[in-house]
Amino acid sequence: MTSEIAIWRDGPIQVLRIARREKKNALTGAMYRALVDAIEAGDADDTIGAHIITGSDGVFTAGNDIGDFLSTARGTGDLGKDVLRFIRLLPVIKKPLIAAVDGNAIGIGTTMLFHCDLVYAAPDATFATPFLDLGVVPEAASSLLMPRRMGYARAFAMLALGDPLSADDAVAAGFVNAIVPASDIEATAIAAAKRLASKPPEALAIARRMMRGDPAEILSRTDEEVAAFRARLRSPEAIEAFTAFFEKRPPNFRKSA
Repeated sequence: MTSEIAIWRDGPIQVLRIARREKKNALTGAMYRALVDAIEAGDADDTIGAHIITGSDGVFTAGNDIGDFLSTARGTGDLGKDVLRFIRLLPVIKKPLIAAVDGNAIGIGTTMLFHCDLVYAAPDATFATPFLDLGVVPEAASSLLMPRRMGYARAFAMLALGDPLSADDAVAAGFVNAIVPASDIEATAIAAAKRLASKPPEALAIARRMMRGDPAEILSRTDEEVAAFRARLRSPEAIEAFTAFFEKRPPNFRKSA
């Protein structure tokens, strides 16, 4: 467990708060591991009716910690086992998952939302998926779920162009339920979670399973993305993108004539 993921209960609700203020809540392997362990434990606990994931200090998450991620990639040529555990858990979480998003939701901070059952956002929330800018590809089945939810044109602009979305845009795109004042967002999520937790649990589980569909398709796309991501990590484009990021300069993906 890590202190950068705060975990507590509010009655039948498990709340998971990303709390790494100095790094804009960027996620490390240890933080992914803490999230997975808590969600799996909550799914196995009959007294827990729903999970909430939220950020802190006006930020949801800046996505993967680039330094941590690059160290793992250089050492293993992979995404890291805890990242893989997290993105493969998302489609098969048994209890409702609710997100309360305040501030930036970058990379996995956005793609995880397409696995949530309810998403509430503060007025200043911003959603971005800059995978291609880093020379890699979408993850967490976002290449499947985002076009399906948002339509191809919107999803392509977000995933390929890297265009960010505002909270209003995200509501219009269909992956945020409502915009809530930042001061009320956590309470709103908890109230919704408690309403769900008061429902007949078996009936809720069946209804949720039918609405979400077969997770096998999502897991298959996740694995396809992982294979592409692994290959991209060794590519000259990704090496240049990460090098430019740390050198604080624009990347150059075109060879000089």
